[in-house]
Amino acid sequence: MLPIASEPEFDEYAGDYHAALQKGLKLTGEDASYYAEGRCRWTAERSKQVGLEVKRVLDFGCGTGTATKFLMQAFPGCHVTGTDPSDASLAVARGDHVGLDCEFVLPEALAHVNAIDLAYCNGVFHHIPPLERQAAARSVFEALKPGGWFALWENNPWNPMVWYVMSRVPFDKDAIMLWPGETEDLLRHVGFQVCCTRFSFVFPSFLSLLRPMEPLLASLPFGGQYVVLAQKPE
Repeated sequence: MLPIASEPEFDEYAGDYHAALQKGLKLTGEDASYYAEGRCRWTAERSKQVGLEVKRVLDFGCGTGTATKFLMQAFPGCHVTGTDPSDASLAVARGDHVGLDCEFVLPEALAHVNAIDLAYCNGVFHHIPPLERQAAARSVFEALKPGGWFALWENNPWNPMVWYVMSRVPFDKDAIMLWPGETEDLLRHVGFQVCCTRFSFVFPSFLSLLRPMEPLLASLPFGGQYVVLAQKPE
């Protein structure tokens, strides 16, 4: 099995993942869907900028599939493959997406080697033990087509509010966050070419009028999350 996260831990939260996550996010004044939609929209916009045609998307560490509908909206007509080591989470994902062009599989069942156009991953690597992260990143590398892209989203340890929010989320309390440079080095080590690192979600809901300024702050470590965008060489 490819390492993604602690299987028993996320089996435990499969039935109420959203509620558990919201314990921390409510401090921001936003629902989890606000962040999921924003991540997927940014990833789609950047994909268009680099001329990437996206037909197959991999959601690495998909959990209960909460990002699936946003990925399908951001990339119309795409097929989404979600993979996760938690059987209970995958069962919820399958039940929530009946009839849609997507599939949810255990890591060892991922057969799309060199077939994925874009891999998306949010908040997964801080749950993977540090010594197992390289193997996880390599599995994404192997799934991508030559020239494919990987958008790896992680929580920003430079932001003190992130530490507080994570302390209130039951499954995040023992997570080990990755510094942006650490994430870049991880991806380079397995063969990716790092394109850029950007920070997002600077302003909480009560400062939402300032959100149009966020693109101007994307290179500064203020946001609640950052994304490292990397490409598999052609």
